Amino acid sequence: MIYTIIAIAIIIVLLYLLITSREVFGAEAKGKRLERMQQSEHYKNKQFQNLRFTPQLAEGYSMSKVIFDFLFRKKDPLLKPVNSIPAVHTDIKNMPKDQDFFIWLGHSSYYIRIEGVSFLVDPVLSSYGSPFSFFNKSFAGADVFTPEDVPHLDYLVITHDHYDHLDYPTVKAIRERVGKVILPLGVGAHLEKWGYQPEQLIEEDWGSEVLLKHNIKITFTPARHFSGRKIKRNTTLWTSYVLETPGQKLFLGGDSGYDTHFKMIGKKYGPFDYAIIENGQYNEAWKYIHALPEDVIQASMDLNAKNIIPVHSSKFALALHAWNEPLEKITRLGKDYGLNILTPMIGEPVNLKQTDHHFKIWWKDQP
Repeated sequence: MIYTIIAIAIIIVLLYLLITSREVFGAEAKGKRLERMQQSEHYKNKQFQNLRFTPQLAEGYSMSKVIFDFLFRKKDPLLKPVNSIPAVHTDIKNMPKDQDFFIWLGHSSYYIRIEGVSFLVDPVLSSYGSPFSFFNKSFAGADVFTPEDVPHLDYLVITHDHYDHLDYPTVKAIRERVGKVILPLGVGAHLEKWGYQPEQLIEEDWGSEVLLKHNIKITFTPARHFSGRKIKRNTTLWTSYVLETPGQKLFLGGDSGYDTHFKMIGKKYGPFDYAIIENGQYNEAWKYIHALPEDVIQASMDLNAKNIIPVHSSKFALALHAWNEPLEKITRLGKDYGLNILTPMIGEPVNLKQTDHHFKIWWKDQP
């Protein structure tokens, strides 16, 4: 019996090593990159740490309960949309060169052109948000954009290395159209494995400020989250960003649970003209690493943001709430608190110089 158990264990380990050797899983940092990571004040015990203690699960929850709920709990009838997601297929390549705009591409992917400089943030333009094409498929209509729609980029921006933010097929497909890549410590190992050159990578720690084209500055700021493309977590850093142009300030939130870092960022870098912030795929069980709608409202007030653009919804079902619940809740709460919540459809351009924005309530759906 003991030999059978050992044989099974060996087979499982070999299968794991075989599967995770595929390019999609990226690479682990080593050499000078690892040495630089180890010098970070946020790197302790061979992994990156949040500013404050951050449990993966909230009090009263266990991993077994979370797994049970996902497998056996009755699903919301609108977990996935009944109808195709409304979207606009804007021709990004032919947008006016002198216009400052934001275009949401679904989930946490978006394109920004500001002061004549282009940014593509966390692009997931394949039809799935996982290492396997058969798992975590996108909603019908939400995948209207493909890598072929991406024009030449001044900057590709990555917030962390999770599959629904760092998509191997997309990043590989657009490689020849990317100038520089802005990304947190350790994530560059993945990009280099996929053919990007070391000189393309702007790979920094929280607090780093980098001057970009046209006198634009980007600052790496904290988030409360985690990272990892394999079983081992937190071997790379996660981040939010402050993007400052001569005329405007934008907060690029990435994934984050609520914490005091939002107030710190708002006090040090705000007020913000726009805060692009996670609102979706949440659950009370993991509220410390993914903000609940009420947390998004508080974070927006902490940041002192004039306009809030919620993302991280409407493409994948990564939680148990209805697909359109994040937008329903955030718009209702936004009205209660007098906040300006912008809700463009996927692909609908937002003029960043415009002061009065109006959008349809496009997310209504019926089971």
